Formats: sequence, structure tokens, C-alpha cells
Amino acid sequence: MKRAWWKEVVVYQVYWRSFFDSNGDGFGDLIGVIEKLDYIQSLGVDAIWLNPCYESPDKDNGYDISDFTTIMNKAGTMDDWEKLLSEVHRRGMKLIMDLVVNHTSNLHPWFVESRSSRDNPKRDWYIWRGDDPHEPPNNWRSYFSPSTWEWDERTGQYYFHSFAAEQPDLNWENPELRNEIYRMMRFWLDKGIDGFRLDAIALLAKPASYPNADNPEDIRYLTNNPGVHEYLQEMNERVFRHYDVMTVGEVAFVDPEEGLKYVSEDRNELQSLFHFEIADEMPSWDMLRYKCIQRKWHNAFYGKGWNSHFLNNHDHTRQVSRYGNDREYRLQSAKLLATLIHTLPGTPYIYQGEEIGMTGVRFDRIEDYHDIAMKNRYEELAGKGNDPERVLDMLRPLSRDNSRTPMQWDDSPNAGFTSGVPWIRVNPNFKEINVEQSRNDPDSIYAYYQKLIALRKANPVMVYGDYEDLLPDDVHVYAYIRKWEQTCWLIVLNQSDEFHELVLPAHLIAEQRILGNYSESELETNDQGLPRRLRPFEALVYHISS
Repeated sequence: MKRAWWKEVVVYQVYWRSFFDSNGDGFGDLIGVIEKLDYIQSLGVDAIWLNPCYESPDKDNGYDISDFTTIMNKAGTMDDWEKLLSEVHRRGMKLIMDLVVNHTSNLHPWFVESRSSRDNPKRDWYIWRGDDPHEPPNNWRSYFSPSTWEWDERTGQYYFHSFAAEQPDLNWENPELRNEIYRMMRFWLDKGIDGFRLDAIALLAKPASYPNADNPEDIRYLTNNPGVHEYLQEMNERVFRHYDVMTVGEVAFVDPEEGLKYVSEDRNELQSLFHFEIADEMPSWDMLRYKCIQRKWHNAFYGKGWNSHFLNNHDHTRQVSRYGNDREYRLQSAKLLATLIHTLPGTPYIYQGEEIGMTGVRFDRIEDYHDIAMKNRYEELAGKGNDPERVLDMLRPLSRDNSRTPMQWDDSPNAGFTSGVPWIRVNPNFKEINVEQSRNDPDSIYAYYQKLIALRKANPVMVYGDYEDLLPDDVHVYAYIRKWEQTCWLIVLNQSDEFHELVLPAHLIAEQRILGNYSESELETNDQGLPRRLRPFEALVYHISS
């Protein structure tokens, strides 16, 4: 197993517009991130993933970029960004920039030129097809709307968009376009950033003929098409290999074998990836399915490629609400999920607020939501005659806004996020769940994250260790071993709100209890030094001999 700094980091994701507002305009900003860097550092994390802050009309919260080398006014200025980079580095942390190269905003100068006429030199920088306003080129739907095609009156053709109509896809077949993208990437890398999180990177290549889909609702046809790996190998050759940086790709609809093509150490594409077999395809907790997913990915990746672990981010609802118990066992289940993410093979990602157990939110009106995917889906379904209240109730649990409510710093108005009117409503539970409360409680979720991160830094077994699932058929208890050189750790998790017996092979003997989310004094142990019975959402880590 090759060792590398980017395999050993713990990454903290900052969704800056909801992090901290320094000027009272209701939006978080880069100065606000700077002001809270000491807090981020106090967790012990090594790197910050910063969501897009480039110039944007903000139709999709910054993922519709209109200028790749300018900072949007809501976030601040380039001087603010330069100071942020400097302050992150001064604290010994790294900065990973979120970058979208599958599409741009429809207000990007490239697209303005492209749609100006059919013979414009940049026409072929985007994807144009068809000439009948009543018959789109095919029946595909996009992530955010019923069709991937938007009619352009001026030039009498459709342009292609995998997401919103305001986010036209770039044509990666055009070498001039690719050269410009690589130049832009080097612009940021030369400024000293430490890597990229590459949004929707599996969508770069398109099928040659755009055939109709047998099932348009299954949008897998948008991803992993022939040619994507050649583009990434060229990107690596032209850009990444010249810098000591971290690259992680957002790669949807891949199995482990296909995923390995993106990150295999002998293919020279990306270093690591996010797959979505859990976050996109497992709406609620399914223990046997989760274990199967981990087994498959570890068997395919160990010693060959690098994985990432997360259960929530800016696109997926709060993990303690979705996969834990955000009511009577919020503390215990939040700590259990943290233990899971930080002890499995791969890079652990923390989404802001996760470390204090922030929960999902339930707004009463569609007007209180800002998620463009949710709002478009609501309009589509309600427009077909479905009861609007039922539609809203169906869309609430997995709305992206569940994770986008403001960071809860204290119990003052607006949770200390802003002195103005927040761009999105604050979760009403901020009086009980906030950073100030967490930092003053030695048994808090925040304190537990600090312990987990410190353990990972001090123990290579958490980073490089092999993995073995001991109870693959148990629907409640997850028990697995991580082994590296002469060190062997046992992780035991009771993903349930009930007590459950623990029975493991007799040769596993606990030498030391390293971490747990309950008081050790209440444990009744067996001859192996392991608990006879696990409490609801109990998480334990042991050093064992076997």
C-alpha cells in the first residue's frame, strides 16, 4: 500500500453561504470563513473543501459558474480569497476548491457567444442539436427538469443541459474548450491551492448518437459514457501530474469495478472519488445493504485505488436525521455514524454542523425552500394535478435544503450566523443545538469528533488497515476488523434503538477499549473483554489480539 498525504487527511466541507456572515447581508462569506478557521482547526482536521465561490448568477448556489477566475460578490473579493488561502496554510491546513467543468452558467461569456449565431467560433464549445421546436432531439430528462434540451429561439436549435436549463453542458469533444479548461485549472493551482473536488466529473463524455432511453426516468445514461477516461487521463497529463495536490471526483452511478477506472493508481486519472450507492440510492438505513456496499468497494479498491466516506453533504440531508435517530438518541447515533465514517477504509469527510449533530429541517411552505431541484420537481408534480401538500411532504425528507440551513453557532438570534436576515431560514432547534453549547460539554458530539480525528492521525491502522466484516448477516450490529502490520482494531456498532447481544469469534480478545460513545463503567463484559450486550446506538473501538 503506497502512503500519501492525501490518503491521511480528514476533510471538513465548508458550504460558505451558510457558514458565517461577516457583513450582515444574510449570506455567509469568505471573511466569515476566515473568522471561524480557528474553530475548524480545533477539530483537528487537515483540509477544507470549499464549495464554489466563483462568479455566478447563483441559480444553483454557485454550481452555475459565469466566470471561472473571479470571486462572486456574495462571497467577497479575490483579496478575501487570497487571505483565506494564506490563513488556511498558516494553520497547517490545506484548501481544496470545488470546481465544475461539466457545465457553465448560461450567462458565461462562452455561452453568450455560443448562442449568438450558428457560425460563432464558440458554437461548438457547447452541445447543439435539432431544429424542430416541437420535437427535442431525444427523450432524456435532466437531474433538475423533465428534459435535457432547451430550445433557443435566436438560433433555432436546442442546447443540452444535464442539470438546470441555466446550466448548459460544455462540449468536451472540442480541443479548444479543453485547453481553456486546463489553463483555468492551472490558474488556481499556481495560486497555491491543494487540490480540486471535481463536480459531476463522470458526465463529461456524451454518447455519440444521443439515442432515446427505454426508461427516461433512470438517468444513468448521463454518466460514465465512452471517452470520459480519456478526458481525465489528458487532464492528469496536462494539469494534475505537475502539482502535489489532491483530486476527488463526484462519480455517480458506478459500481466498484467502474469506479476503480477513475482512481486506479496505474491509470493516471483521479486520486479518489465519491460514489453514491449510499447517499443517492439508500434513502433510509439498510444495514445489510450498507455492509454489502462496503465489502464490494473494499474488495475492489484495497491496494489499488482510494475511496471516500460521507453520509451527508450540501446535496444530501443531515446524516443524523436520515440514518440515525435525531430525537431521543441524537447524541449516541451521531457519534456512532461518526465512528463508522472515520474507521472505514478511505478518506472521511465532515460536512459543517455534522460535528455538533445538526439535524434536517421541516419547512411548512414550498416558498421557504431554495433548492432548485426540489422546487422544479414540486412544480412538475403539482402541475400534473397532484395534491401540493402531499408533494411537499414527499419531497421534504431528501431536500438539499436540509443540509443548507445556517450553521448554528450559539443561541442568539439567527443562531449567531448573521446580524441580518438569513438567506434561508435557521433550523428552530438552534437554541439546543449549537457550537457554543457543544464546546462547553466534554461529552458532546464535537468532543467525540476531536477524539476520532486525533486517533486517525496517530494510528495508521485507521488509514491503511485491511478490512474484514465479522457479522455480514446481522441486521443490527456491524462489527469489523481493521488490521495493519501488527495492529488489529475491532469496531462494534449497534445501529439500532434497541439493546442487542454481541457474539463474536472466541479468538478475538480485547486488550484495550480505545473509544466508546457511552460510559465505560456501565459495560458488562464477557471473557473476551467485550460487552455481552450493546446499548442503543452504541459504538465501541477496541485494540484486540487474535
